[in-house]
Amino acid sequence: MSETATTAPTYDRRLVGWLSLAQLITWGSVFYTFALLLEPVERELGMSRAQSSLAFSLALFAEGIAAYPIGRWIDRGHERAVMTGASLLVGACLVAHSFIDSVALFYAVWIALGLGLAGTLYSPVFAVVTRRFPHDFRRAIITLTFLGGLASTVFIPLSHFLIDAMGWRHALWVLAALHFFICAPLHAMQLRGAPKKPVSSGATPSHPPSVYLRSAPFLLLGVFAVGMMGVTSALPPHMISLLRGTGLSEAWVIAIPASIGVLQVLGRLLLYFFEHHFDLHMANRIIPMLIPLGLGALIAGAGHPWAAVLFVVLYGLGNGMMTIVKGTAIAQYVNREHVASLNGALGVPIAIARALAPLLMGVLWSAEAGYRWGLWLMLGVSAASVLALVLAQRRSLIAA
Repeated sequence: MSETATTAPTYDRRLVGWLSLAQLITWGSVFYTFALLLEPVERELGMSRAQSSLAFSLALFAEGIAAYPIGRWIDRGHERAVMTGASLLVGACLVAHSFIDSVALFYAVWIALGLGLAGTLYSPVFAVVTRRFPHDFRRAIITLTFLGGLASTVFIPLSHFLIDAMGWRHALWVLAALHFFICAPLHAMQLRGAPKKPVSSGATPSHPPSVYLRSAPFLLLGVFAVGMMGVTSALPPHMISLLRGTGLSEAWVIAIPASIGVLQVLGRLLLYFFEHHFDLHMANRIIPMLIPLGLGALIAGAGHPWAAVLFVVLYGLGNGMMTIVKGTAIAQYVNREHVASLNGALGVPIAIARALAPLLMGVLWSAEAGYRWGLWLMLGVSAASVLALVLAQRRSLIAA
């Protein structure tokens, strides 16, 4: 039998704050730094853009494949071992990356990094706070993403500086040290006392995860998550090159994507302060629409700097707030007690989408058209994803 709502632990701001710092480091040192490693690694290893993009796709695929077993381990109370071990793995992979001398080793390192990311990024940490704070999981997730959302703002300039000053190989040593001496110890110290069983909020009956895996809301949210994760995974590794194609100066090419982190945090702050003043479910529908609107602006104003700025503003605000929508959708519309396992079950389809999307962007790129056709594809996928979310809300298993 599930525990009752009265046994739920008190919301712990200190725990959420420390977990946020680890998120900032992990997203910034791996996910956003890849865009800066792309060109120097291509030159040194003699790769094409499609070949280099494949490494990022392999990492995302490996992350998705590992998502379900990691979700099951977290549901069984092993969150401390999972997140500590994964942080150590990421640090070791960054060190190994600094010694690569072939395309095969480049791919191998990024596959291993994907396994490490599966146990350190938003999906596992969202499951942790949802299990620990069933009454306050949305507040925990919004708070968690404040600092994590600054990853691009902090690490794009930082990694750019390190690569310029030390070379990309030695820069990776510095980034690895952050995982060894900050992220791993934080997870080891802060994740003590994990609940062995999910703490029920009392909002939904307890059934095996398989019951929810076959439900219409879960399947529709799967379409939403797969589509949007594909779109938001396709753009970051190509962001620098994409903006260079608009004719912006190099200073703006670095500054504009770095500002995405600030915009993401601004969007989350707005959501935090105003979500109680409007309908939550309406907000969940409107927020994801900012992504296709931003892509539409970039396509309509192709080659004009103003379009790049408008795209980044809409994308930054939308992606910042949509992280909360994606992170809470399963708990809000399907089930809260098996949230780690249910989110993990989406790992393989999400992995395929996230693996194909950056590769497709690279394949569809051409010297004549730039990223035009890739952007059209992402626009269509993001619009279809919004529609799936709306339909999932209408079929929700949880009373509003």
